[in-house]
Amino acid sequence: MKRVDDFRLRFGKQELVPIVIGGMGVDISTVELALEVARLGGIGHISDAMVQTVSDRRFDTNFVSQKLKKYKANVASSDKSAVHFNLAELEEATRSHVLHAMDAKRGDGMIFINCMEKLTMNAPRETLRMRLSAALDAGIDGITLSAGLHLGSFALIEDHPRFRDAKLGIIVSSPRALAMFLRKNARLQRLPDYVVVEGPLAGGHLGFGMDWAQYDLRSIVAEVLAFLKAEHLDIPVIAAGGIFTGSDAAAFLEQGAAAVQVATRFTVTRECGLPDKVKQEYFRASEDDIEVNTISPTGYPMRMLKGSPGIGAGIRPNCEAYGYLLDAKGRCAYIDAYNSQVELHPGAKKVSVHDKTCLCTHMRNFDIWTCGQTTWRLKDTTRRAPDGSYQVLSAEQVFHDYQFSVDQKIALPP
Repeated sequence: MKRVDDFRLRFGKQELVPIVIGGMGVDISTVELALEVARLGGIGHISDAMVQTVSDRRFDTNFVSQKLKKYKANVASSDKSAVHFNLAELEEATRSHVLHAMDAKRGDGMIFINCMEKLTMNAPRETLRMRLSAALDAGIDGITLSAGLHLGSFALIEDHPRFRDAKLGIIVSSPRALAMFLRKNARLQRLPDYVVVEGPLAGGHLGFGMDWAQYDLRSIVAEVLAFLKAEHLDIPVIAAGGIFTGSDAAAFLEQGAAAVQVATRFTVTRECGLPDKVKQEYFRASEDDIEVNTISPTGYPMRMLKGSPGIGAGIRPNCEAYGYLLDAKGRCAYIDAYNSQVELHPGAKKVSVHDKTCLCTHMRNFDIWTCGQTTWRLKDTTRRAPDGSYQVLSAEQVFHDYQFSVDQKIALPP
């Protein structure tokens, strides 16, 4: 039986261990986690989700408080169209975040950044262009385009000097989505360097409807590989979503995938940005504790633990401080859901909002516990202490378990 280590992901002459750690925001896929994966020879992602908030935490900047101060008079208004990001500050935050990673990188691996199209930020094109360009300026090895079709994203950076130098990839959940992306960008004569095929068991936002359970990652990977072969395109395919063991990963590599992208098992590592108490919630979770719901204002279904404190929380929209999900007209589905409940309960000091959630505030506070479908199996990857808590793992141990394990075995920590 083959192991993951019997395969290599190749970008030209460069060879990497075919393990990619997915980009989990907000600062869940930390720089520390990405650095460790790169040191071990794989690809680690950081995320630029709410990058100004991450900068304030990591570098003692005050982007969030400055933005809130500027727009404080608008807090009580339902019209958020006037609330805009300062592009120079967005550029500074992104550069600092990426430079922190790239300056510290060691080893033969790479560091990519995950950029979600659904972070529309009240100026979708301008803010996305700035995020992508700043990451390239700061020397990021690659950019993975996620949470959207990204039909115009390549065009936003086609004039950047690193447009054909950095690795650029796209996450899709069907060959149709990939075909649309390729057709739209044909004039640029610049193919993606890789394609992440994300299946229905992934964590966080899904590229499926609420009928997600009818789909299967192995089938989608086969369809994408067949599509690329028919189009005579040699683009590495990276399988993602529900790949829990090294044996699972090796099976996709034998199928023809160039690498696998994994995340769930790294959420409970020391290098992950989740608070320790939340990591214990992940360990304790049962299969029944995991749900896919529609509370995300993005419109995408989202997988999380049912016990997430942010579910049903009726906090006032905090767009003046954050506002990452405001569309081009300054609207967010949570604002409408919140206002609807306020109207139904006039005079109430607090309301409960179940239709949507304020994703910015709750992700910032680690109160929406997004997770993969296999999270309930995490307890089987570690040891339990006499006090009932579970031993947090190292990223190196989990990485090596994927890389070298066989026969569906999982190596427990010493």
